[in-house]
Amino acid sequence: QEQLVESGGGLVQPGGSLRLSCTFSGPASGSFGIGWFRQAPGKKRDAVSCLVYKNGATFYTGSVKGRFSIARGDAKNRVYLQMNSLKPEDTAVYYCATDSAMCLSIMNPERIEYDSKGQGTQVTVSA
Repeated sequence: QEQLVESGGGLVQPGGSLRLSCTFSGPASGSFGIGWFRQAPGKKRDAVSCLVYKNGATFYTGSVKGRFSIARGDAKNRVYLQMNSLKPEDTAVYYCATDSAMCLSIMNPERIEYDSKGQGTQVTVSA
């Protein structure tokens, strides 16, 4: 099973920016998706974004389009989520996860599924 480690969360004011980083173990080859979902207290999991590692295709949920950007890092086995124009409703624990269904499972609005995930990193947007 993949091991994933997230970093980069924190407290930021509305309108601010954060960059989350996800480092994962295992071979960075083959067709798989790697992405982010979030969960706020008392709420269901919410898909955020996903990237198909082999071809770079990206997916975003509607509420973050134009504000968030997912990209592969220069270092192997690393993916970033750049979050701009943050809003209080973005507050949640953000999880990095892998998806052998090339993002179809992570981005499923009905039920988010994944192969492996990290421990999560807290993002708090508050004045």
